[in-house]
Amino acid sequence: MSKPDELLVDIATLVESEHSNQMSLTVVVAGAVITGRLAPEALWRRRVAEVLKDSAQLGPFASVFETDEAPDDPPRDTTPPTHLHFHLARILQGTLGLPETGGMYRIALQDVSAWSVGDLSYSDH
Repeated sequence: MSKPDELLVDIATLVESEHSNQMSLTVVVAGAVITGRLAPEALWRRRVAEVLKDSAQLGPFASVFETDEAPDDPPRDTTPPTHLHFHLARILQGTLGLPETGGMYRIALQDVSAWSVGDLSYSDH
């Protein structure tokens, strides 16, 4: 999409303002189906930083993701979000969800070509 769907922007804005990580969403980006839960950007960044800090090789990159915003702080910026921040997310490929445990994805709203509320599940039955 050249211009993000206004309804999707509203959903992202609400996730940011409520500091909720319970909104499940499935999006299509460049033909890939990604499904998982949205998180506020500050929470997403904090979790990525924690993972990077635990890595001997990637530890120095943690500082790029660190934020001084506390989980319960009101949003500082009143401009609409430009990205979706997924956690516990999987790229659906046939009957597989990659990674199995879920990953952390940042997706530009303008790149979403289709979306649906809810987390798509898959089965090998």
